[in-house]
Order: sequence, then structure tokens, then C-alpha cells
Amino acid sequence: MNHSKSTVASENRYQFVTLLVEDNVAFRQFVRESLNDHFPLMQVEEAGEGVEAMGKLKSIRPDLIFMDIRLPGENGLDLTRKIKSRDPDLKIIILTSYDFPEYRETAKRCGADHFIIKGSSSWDEIITIIKSISSETGKPVA
Repeated sequence: MNHSKSTVASENRYQFVTLLVEDNVAFRQFVRESLNDHFPLMQVEEAGEGVEAMGKLKSIRPDLIFMDIRLPGENGLDLTRKIKSRDPDLKIIILTSYDFPEYRETAKRCGADHFIIKGSSSWDEIITIIKSISSETGKPVA
């Protein structure tokens, strides 16, 4: 089926969209597959670094962003600050391997809504957060 860009955009405003900003391709793929398994109605977009993420934000308005801290080029905390300054209601979860108090504090100052450590037993927490955001937006994920 051939959709014009405006038709696709109008259809997508009813779909829950998540942007994964993560440079580790294998981890990004794992998160994408996990999200797709739990939330079949969710559209998942990906970016491997900050410039790509900012470019995606020109064409999509995600409901949720998973943001790594250490990225090639601009770090995830600076990206979070930029994104939140433009769209304070957009939900951002910092998803990182680095559980340092200074990162948590900086993430909070930059406007991150949640801070989750990769590999921790946090999948239930992520599911709860997504269901809550889905409920707030009225966009179903499952």
C-alpha cells in the first residue's frame, strides 16, 4: 500500500512510538526485540548516536526515549537536556551500564524521567513505566 507522508504521520499519531538511542548494536537489538515481544503495537525506532537521534526527532515525535549515556559524539545526558528543552513532556529513560551517583544526579538535572541500569533486574520496572506512559497518552502498546 502506498501512503503519502502525511497519511503515515496521521496514522502514527495514534501509535505508541519509542526511540532507542544506543550505540551497542547487539544491546539495541535485544531491547528492540524485548519491546516488540511485550508490546506488539509499539513502533520502535533506533539511533546509534546523537546526530542520528536528533535527525529522527525531526520526522517522528516519540512517546518515550531510551537513552544511553556514553555515545559516540555527544553524550546522552547532553542530548537529554537538549530534547527536554524543546519537548519537556517527552519521557526519557536513561538506560546505562554506569551506576554512578554523579550520573544519576546529572540525569535528573538534565530532565531524565527515569534512570535504569542495564543488566539489572529492571525489566518489570520498564514494563510498568511503559504501561503508565501508554495510559497517559491513550496509545495502546499491547
